[in-house]
Amino acid sequence: MSAAKFFLDTNIIAYTFDQSDPHKQKIAQNLMEQALTGSGFISLQVVQEFLNIALRKFKKPLTTAQAQRYMDTVLAHLCAYYPDMSTFERALSIQERWRYSWYDSLIITAALELECGVLYSEDLQHQQRVEGLVIVDPFR
Repeated sequence: MSAAKFFLDTNIIAYTFDQSDPHKQKIAQNLMEQALTGSGFISLQVVQEFLNIALRKFKKPLTTAQAQRYMDTVLAHLCAYYPDMSTFERALSIQERWRYSWYDSLIITAALELECGVLYSEDLQHQQRVEGLVIVDPFR
């Protein structure tokens, strides 16, 4: 595991657009800037979840053209993990041992497979260690 490498959960990316909470937005924007220097990563699942949120659930949803542009200029540069059958096997093991939901187990698996030292997420247990990966809520 590399402490310098980190993984971003979908909620961190979504907060970069959330003007209703400037504190969280600033933290998320800083993490995204750091990620774009080459130290932060996401998975195909995060891309899918973010686009679903951005197109349907944002206060002012992104247009298809805006989503395409963001995907091309930001998400594509961070997306470094594409699942295969071994992903699902490992995620099942994580789900059983740690009792995370299926989709959270997939996120944790992607972070582990990319050898990240930290997984930034607001939704998971802060400071939980999973196989050398530390989950951090950056908004605490």
